[in-house]
Amino acid sequence: MFGFFRRNKPAPAQPPGPSSETPSVSPSVSPAAATASELAARGAADAAVAESTLAIQATATAGLAATVSDSSSDTVSDPVPEVPSDRRPWLARLKQGLSRTRGNIAVLFTGVKIDEVLYEDLETALLSGDTGFETTQWLLTALREKVRKDKLTDTSQVKAALRGLLVELLAPLERQIDIDQASPLVMMIAGVNGAGKTTSIGKLARHLHGEGKSVLLAAGDTFRAAAREQLAQWGSRNQVDVIAQEGGDPGAVAFDAVAAGRARGTGVVMVDTAGRLPTQTHLMDELKKIRRVIGKAMDGAPHEVLLVLDGNTGQNMLAQVKAFDDAVQLTGLIVTKLDGTARGGALVALAHTRRDRPIPICFIGVGEGIDDLQAFSADEFAGALID
Repeated sequence: MFGFFRRNKPAPAQPPGPSSETPSVSPSVSPAAATASELAARGAADAAVAESTLAIQATATAGLAATVSDSSSDTVSDPVPEVPSDRRPWLARLKQGLSRTRGNIAVLFTGVKIDEVLYEDLETALLSGDTGFETTQWLLTALREKVRKDKLTDTSQVKAALRGLLVELLAPLERQIDIDQASPLVMMIAGVNGAGKTTSIGKLARHLHGEGKSVLLAAGDTFRAAAREQLAQWGSRNQVDVIAQEGGDPGAVAFDAVAAGRARGTGVVMVDTAGRLPTQTHLMDELKKIRRVIGKAMDGAPHEVLLVLDGNTGQNMLAQVKAFDDAVQLTGLIVTKLDGTARGGALVALAHTRRDRPIPICFIGVGEGIDDLQAFSADEFAGALID
């Protein structure tokens, strides 16, 4: 099954969490910003008291994960796997979030013939969903060929064929983050202003706690007090420490955080960075500097460089991905705010235009709740777009 993170070893047993929604804060853990020297002096990491979270299992992805079949007989097609009961609420939220994108597509395959009118209407619907001209033409060409080759005569078959093409196109974007690949695992989080960067960090911290990982946050947005305060609040709610400086150098904050994480034996260090537009050259240069400084603090770090994208930006996310990848060599994406967007097709365009260097979509978000950020599944996303 496709889970939230990938583990190379079993997650350590966790102490029972508090019964209330608001976690109690241990006196030895400061939810406010702390200095690196104070954190390093504490020695061994404090025991993290984590809230219990549901173990989210994702459905097996058609076209990506290899499955072992006990049957030697040939089959025409595999049935769509049954959705686990604990996954259904998330899928319902995902379909609701993409309803504006799906609305124009799903209705096309009811009570119509397979003719040029259907293809023209489908082209319009895909373009309206911000799939982009080149990707739309590629999909239509591939769909026409599949209809001809497989001699499809029913619109439900055409719809299933389109779904299969979407899954095949999106499958290379699936990837789970291996949270046991390094100790500490250093994650650098970037993105433009308002994309949901800090909120995503807080949600990831909660999920990491659910895996038994201790977490340290670094407030690399040193020039915006609200960003530091927001990260400190997430630190308090998740019972993790936050390293911050007012008006200091972001690179120094990142270096101190990695050094403190190594000294304390922290499982994961997440470095927040100031929101910036790709056109702001001086800020992009600063982002490159932060990456270099992290590498000096620990060989091989950062192990993950994630870009947070606002799902409402549509085709603009393609330019953002290219600019940030050129600057800091991205390892993954987090796409937020997919709830209510009419531009869900932009993820399909992202998969098509970057086939030479696909950057995985590690997580997608459809709301503000902690469980509204989940691992990306090509099969689930394709289904939410057209089913």
